[in-house]
Amino acid sequence: MKARMQLGDYLVAYLRKIGVTHLFGIPGDLVIQLFMKFGKPRGMEVVTLSHEPSTGFAVDGYTRATGKIGVLCVTYGAGGHNVVNPVAGSFSERVPILVISGGPGEEKRKLGVLIHHQAKEIESQFHIFQEITCAAKIINDPRTAATDIDEVVRNMWLHQQPGYIEIHQDMVDREIEVPREILEWDGKLSYARSDIRKVEEAARETTERFNRARKPVVIVGIETFRYKLTREIVELVERMGVPCMTTVLAKGAFPMDHPQYMGVNIGPISPPPIRERVEEADLVLNLGTLLTDMNLGSRPPHLPPEKSIWAVQNKVNISYHTYTDVTLRDYVKTLLKAPLKQHHEKVEYCDNLTPQPPGEHRPIQVSDMLWEVNKFLQTHKGYMVVAESGDMLFAGLDVKVGHRGLYLAQGYYASMGFGVPGALGAQIGTGQRPLVLCGDGAFQMTGPEISHAPRYKLNPIVLVMNNGGWAIFRPVAERQDLLTLPPWPYARLAEAWGGKGFRVTTVAELRQALQEADKTPSFVIIEIIVDPYDLSPVTVKYIKASVGKD
Repeated sequence: MKARMQLGDYLVAYLRKIGVTHLFGIPGDLVIQLFMKFGKPRGMEVVTLSHEPSTGFAVDGYTRATGKIGVLCVTYGAGGHNVVNPVAGSFSERVPILVISGGPGEEKRKLGVLIHHQAKEIESQFHIFQEITCAAKIINDPRTAATDIDEVVRNMWLHQQPGYIEIHQDMVDREIEVPREILEWDGKLSYARSDIRKVEEAARETTERFNRARKPVVIVGIETFRYKLTREIVELVERMGVPCMTTVLAKGAFPMDHPQYMGVNIGPISPPPIRERVEEADLVLNLGTLLTDMNLGSRPPHLPPEKSIWAVQNKVNISYHTYTDVTLRDYVKTLLKAPLKQHHEKVEYCDNLTPQPPGEHRPIQVSDMLWEVNKFLQTHKGYMVVAESGDMLFAGLDVKVGHRGLYLAQGYYASMGFGVPGALGAQIGTGQRPLVLCGDGAFQMTGPEISHAPRYKLNPIVLVMNNGGWAIFRPVAERQDLLTLPPWPYARLAEAWGGKGFRVTTVAELRQALQEADKTPSFVIIEIIVDPYDLSPVTVKYIKASVGKD
């Protein structure tokens, strides 16, 4: 990095300074000049897929898995609008992705006519991304370009949400000034700061309430994972000696094989032991839990304020008291120093699965798939699980990943199509082999991106639940024909795309396919034929809670 340099070169140097090693995207005419800057040998790997939405899901998976800032580069209009949906998911689920778009230069704008890829006004795309990012800027002034980019990135890290910068064609090679403070900066990004007096007071009141409680519990939310607090949360729960649960969005934020982990809390549709334990608690400590319908089981919060503490979005609510300017990081770290009473409650993990019926050669059901996946994960280390949206999002809540394996899913935004490209990005970032739970509907959206796996030496195992349509809507849809999908030969497609495919119809066949897939160096698609009306246990409960139908 130099005091004066071309804007495109500065952007590459800045990203390398903050530790960026991968960039996801697809080139286009209004960004090709900038895209080629990223492609030069400067320690940054460029990852391209077949369609922009998939690159958005891939960088989201990469960012969730690594905890780093992800970078997505697309062209103006046709490319930028294609990634609106993935970026909206990243925004709602607190995933810090920097979106870089090209744009028309001044000469094109002087023509006084509509420019190709333009939707309405020249700045329409910018205005759209203002809605789904925490910071957005068009970089058009050489005097402030360096600090404008820096400001967007710092806000992204502060809020753990996407940011957007738009660099038009004629700005890429413009010489800009780089301030001394950026030149001398070590590249470390800062989290939000707390009012230390409020932190200490909130921790003191929490300690008093906790030490008076007879049956407290802890519910871990997604902010604990986004703000890199897993180690501290585990230490805090161990010091407290109480049951710990996660929300739907935060599944995987606390080790699933930890002796104090009880499972996923989904409000009134939780497994009965979890529901009963929360109801009898005289204090529920919620750490980083966002209030969403998915987290709460489609019901309003059912915890009385007088017996709950909520630490989220830089404030702590204790009964009817609110402490503002208190970050979760500072609150948790201060609690770790407090004289907390230690409980010694024995905790049993629970899920929604009933005992597996006998017989290996009967037709397989979704619950059988979950049983077999859990057995497989018990004896095979080094796997992460990525759950697609739809029925597999709810099915994944009953998967137990041990050995510190990752678990990724869009537990709130729930956009179908996340699974396969998200898994590719996550494996690029971590090296862990993904086991992907995917329905046939979602696979037909973005599943063919698996054909890129050989290019990047990736080998996910994708379980495609083939029920011939969008099965999650069948219990509530009057016209079933509107939910039908064409019958793709998923296992044969795997072979055509450079991987290995299996088609299974029984429990025994799935068990054998998983064992063979584990030994296969390439990617694998296991096509599982299930009844069109068979759904996961949590899906059945969620539909009933949401619309009141069996």
